Amino acid sequence: MSPAGRMNAPALVVRGAAALLAALLAFASCGAIAAESDANIVQSHVDRLDAESLQRGARYFVNYCLTCHSAEYMRYNRLTDLGLTDAQITGNLMFASDKIGETMTVAMTPANGKAWFGNAPPDLSVEARIRGSDWLYSYLLSFYRDEKSPTGWNNLVFPNVAMPNVLWQLSGENKLVKTEYDDHEKAQAAAIAVKGLASIEPLPNDHYAVLQVMPGEAGTMSRSDYEQFVRDLVNYMDYMAEPARNTRIRLGMIVLLFLGVLFVFAYSLKREYWKDLH
Repeated sequence: MSPAGRMNAPALVVRGAAALLAALLAFASCGAIAAESDANIVQSHVDRLDAESLQRGARYFVNYCLTCHSAEYMRYNRLTDLGLTDAQITGNLMFASDKIGETMTVAMTPANGKAWFGNAPPDLSVEARIRGSDWLYSYLLSFYRDEKSPTGWNNLVFPNVAMPNVLWQLSGENKLVKTEYDDHEKAQAAAIAVKGLASIEPLPNDHYAVLQVMPGEAGTMSRSDYEQFVRDLVNYMDYMAEPARNTRIRLGMIVLLFLGVLFVFAYSLKREYWKDLH
């Protein structure tokens, strides 16, 4: 290869990297637009590498969820990955099992669940992979009082859900607020302007209503504390759905750090190799 040809090679690499970076930025911006266009969902901002958040979430899951919902693909001893000891797990988190190697099951049978709630409570082992952490976070924040519902509760994200609001003593009793608009575009703009939980409901005469969940009777937690409570719970559910992902993330960070150091040496070698050609 001629010197001129060799000098073009780095330029081609730089242009290729720039094109790849531009494509990634375009993809990221499209994802942000898609997220903003869905007015029913808010971002959870969970951090599955936050061990303290995951430990709190595991405690909340056992105390508030595991009475009805099982997690048949999650074993108690896997919680040691979160920095918990066997003694802490057996003494504080194991109420329905005797052996630390057992999975998180419940005494309620599917038949009992169907008889009591109309539908058997689903297993939550991989619910975060099915729904996504943002959906779960929004769902747990969007319960409101509905006297027409068999349970006395309803949900903005999952209308007519069979599950009651088991966290109402913490969150308080929210209420549903409807604002009517005579045009779909106006309703859509209003729902997006809320920058939170909202949905659009068609009404007669081509009118539309924007539905919002607003605070009503206060609970034992403030709004910000309850949001952090739900964030920790969802963070644990996200971890539980794929525990090995944390290991992959940490390994990926180490690999990227190694490649960054290697790039410094490779770039220094490149400068030394090409210095006589510039």
